[in-house]
Amino acid sequence: MPTALITGVSGQDGSYLAEFLLSKDYEVIGTTRDARRALERPYARALARVDLVEVTENPGIPVLVSLIEDRKPDEIYHLGGPSRVSTSWNDPTGTMVGIVLPVGRMIEVLLEMLPAPRLFVAGSSEVFAAQDHAQDESAPHDPQSPYAVAKNDAADIVRRARDYGLYATTGILYNHESPRRGADFVTGKIARAAARISKGLEREVRLGNIENRRDWGFAGDYVRAMWLMQFQEEPEDLVIGTGIAHSVAEFCEVAFRRVGLDWKNHVVSDPSLLRPTDAPLRLANPARAKSRLGWTPEVNFEQLVEMMVEAELEEAGRE
Repeated sequence: MPTALITGVSGQDGSYLAEFLLSKDYEVIGTTRDARRALERPYARALARVDLVEVTENPGIPVLVSLIEDRKPDEIYHLGGPSRVSTSWNDPTGTMVGIVLPVGRMIEVLLEMLPAPRLFVAGSSEVFAAQDHAQDESAPHDPQSPYAVAKNDAADIVRRARDYGLYATTGILYNHESPRRGADFVTGKIARAAARISKGLEREVRLGNIENRRDWGFAGDYVRAMWLMQFQEEPEDLVIGTGIAHSVAEFCEVAFRRVGLDWKNHVVSDPSLLRPTDAPLRLANPARAKSRLGWTPEVNFEQLVEMMVEAELEEAGRE
């Protein structure tokens, strides 16, 4: 039975990946900042068979190193660490430490262990310069936030580690969502608002630039790509996305239509929520991933939005 170590296992991606690997008869070890809270989440059943290891200190490197050395997993999926562009401006140093340092230390340990476990690191499309067309792996880099700079540096360490014989890859992930996405992300905020407004619990939702367009996919599809990236003939970084972009306004339209409302009556433009460094478009060209991995997303945009709203309707119903 293969063993996988997932950092950040109680988050959106980590929980979906744990479910996926368990379905393939893996033993799964997962790190989380708060094991009790993780098991209280609506999707706690996804973690029921995971060997949860609590990491209280940030960024939790000693525990991570011990797990690698003692448990010797076959595969490592590094999904933990800061995950938001906007909040990275509040703590640039902490963001850099939380993203770059664990990757560097893990690679240091893995190079001492060669042959070592295969390593996947969650990257971000935020490393790319803003462009008006789809982006593949050759897109120019121009990170515009502490989060993006940190993700760019971590991916550079991963690339260089391959020169020393380590199987290590970075998945350049475009926006991916699910019912497990929190309301501190715009998609979760919209889905939650649509459900709560339809139940009379709220009246409006305030958003920034609703014309921004993003390549939104389903997190459950993306974790399958993460797993497939561990079995390439030669390790390489790949862009993971759907290849289709939709505006925030379109997301609102689908979400509010699901509850029988006109989004224009409930969405308020709030200039204070505008971010000057936001790219008008983030769109993937996932042709290489589809060719190399045989991977294609199975959940389309409308299905994704509707499943998010339905989950929020259940939660609002309980209130």
